[in-house]
Amino acid sequence: MTKLIQSIKDFFLKKQPLPTGMYSYQTPQESEAQYRLHLRIEKDGKGILVVNASTVLHLNETAVEYAYHIIQQTDLNAAAKQVARRYRVDKEQARVDFEDFSDQILTIIQTPDLDPVTYLNIERQEPYSMEISAPYRLDCALTYQVNAESKKDDAPLDRVDRELTTAEWKVIIQKACDNGIPHLLFTGGEPTLREDLPVLIAAAEDLGLVTGLLTDGLKLDDDDYRNKLLMNGLDHLMIIFDPEASKDWKILEKILAEDLFTTVHLTLKKGKDFLPHIKRLAEMGANALSLSTADPTLSDELQKLRDAAAVQQLDLVWDIPVPYSSNNPVSLEFKTDELAKAPDGAGKAWLYVEPDGDVLPAQGMYDQILGNLLRDTWQDIWSAK
Repeated sequence: MTKLIQSIKDFFLKKQPLPTGMYSYQTPQESEAQYRLHLRIEKDGKGILVVNASTVLHLNETAVEYAYHIIQQTDLNAAAKQVARRYRVDKEQARVDFEDFSDQILTIIQTPDLDPVTYLNIERQEPYSMEISAPYRLDCALTYQVNAESKKDDAPLDRVDRELTTAEWKVIIQKACDNGIPHLLFTGGEPTLREDLPVLIAAAEDLGLVTGLLTDGLKLDDDDYRNKLLMNGLDHLMIIFDPEASKDWKILEKILAEDLFTTVHLTLKKGKDFLPHIKRLAEMGANALSLSTADPTLSDELQKLRDAAAVQQLDLVWDIPVPYSSNNPVSLEFKTDELAKAPDGAGKAWLYVEPDGDVLPAQGMYDQILGNLLRDTWQDIWSAK
């Protein structure tokens, strides 16, 4: 009878999925290697693991279990025992598999540009193919205002008649956290024109969310302001860069001296040779490069720059909303008349929030308002995509 009761217990333990929701882990401040993990478990037991906001793994049920125990810092023997019972496998095999999975995650942490599908044999689905309960990232346009040096028509000022208050943005940040969105990107316009930007970064940090900033970088020349953003929890940065402006190089030098993953965005213009700039950026220690152009006739040149970035071992970022252009490196895969086609992740991997709270599938898709994140429920917005 005892064995029968235990068998029934084991059966239900095996079938019962882990609790759905969002789980986070950040290494202690004294750790030499700093990283963050965000695990979102879906209702079917599958989920996603976001490693340092740069690598998204779509995990099956077993991999989710291992990731869950890594985040919970479960003792190795205890974790192996639980996995063995749930999936009816040998405890020693579960232990070996758990150690192997942990080593693979550590490899991703140490090698951010490594493709886990090709090299690590982590079972996952193709990006954007599985049904998920929320996107991986929320792009928050805090304002459409731009600095005096920018062209006023570069930002769609006529799109909104008001900007959300600090308290209202905090509501949206909390809603993002409650619905399992692990990554917020603050953009605009120029988001540093909002005096409450450090406060909003801190609010996201308090909830364990990863935060990025897309900026022209001018205000980051101020050491106190830059340090405040870092101390409040800013995780990564994309700077809109003019290689012909000496002040931009000086500001970038300050930024790259910080412990902050930095992507440099270049907007290609006709008649300009950007190859020396890419080499200089790599020598300075830039982490990644983003390329775009408003001129579709420069697609071949854009391809050359993409190849040059690879030679210089600069990661190429294409899915962060870039200003002033619908053309980006991923568009090179399309025909000329399809250059403005949105990347596959628009409305799936990420959503875009305008300064008044309206939600779009992605930046620039102004004819597809999904709802307002301040007024509407998350379920209504997500189902409208």
